[in-house]
Amino acid sequence: MKAILKGLADVVFPPRCMACGDVLNEQEDRPFCPTCVSRVQYISSPLCPCCGIPMLGTEGTDHFCGACLLARPSFSVARAVARYETILLDAIHAFKYSGKITNGQTLGKMMADYGYHDFNISSYSLIIPVPLHRRRLRERGFNQSAILAREIAGRFSLPLDLLSLKKHIFIEAQVGLGKNQRTSNVKGAFDVRDHKKIEGQKIILVDDVYTTGSTVKECARVLMKNKAAEVAVLTLARAV
Repeated sequence: MKAILKGLADVVFPPRCMACGDVLNEQEDRPFCPTCVSRVQYISSPLCPCCGIPMLGTEGTDHFCGACLLARPSFSVARAVARYETILLDAIHAFKYSGKITNGQTLGKMMADYGYHDFNISSYSLIIPVPLHRRRLRERGFNQSAILAREIAGRFSLPLDLLSLKKHIFIEAQVGLGKNQRTSNVKGAFDVRDHKKIEGQKIILVDDVYTTGSTVKECARVLMKNKAAEVAVLTLARAV
């Protein structure tokens, strides 16, 4: 029945490219047409095996970036689908700030289906989205990270925990702030409700964009403090 209803919906409201609006030829959940997808800068090796930042050029071997050599983050590994620019940047903004939740669901499927370098989602035991403060959640009406995380959890039949990690300090938008200011702002902003639900879990922490990494690093630190076995970070986009 679900397939039939989807087929009817595709006839009346055919799936369109999030970037240019062209009708997609194939009846599947994908965000971009072939022309636009060619403009997405997917992230692959060579990259930092820890934080996942791509290295300059397309040749060479993976090696740790300067930041991870100086101070390893609390997460074990971070990976992203593509660079936070052009087509993908516009799609995320439309989803996040214009309330296009169906776009977010499709972008979540994109995250679930992507072949990450040296990273296996199915080897983890729990999916947790980066939480919003309740004030921000009321303003926006939804948590974009939770929508992405739900698609990943469903694709791999992993439990999704929307409650254990909470943001109890409200922070103004950090757009335009430097790394040090962002790090200072999020320090102590997150907490765990029940450490028993975290203890021993191999967790994938999901967010929409990895910018400076301040937010996911603080979330990972709190989860590890509450005895998680491991925390990995998965984001749709990576600012480079």
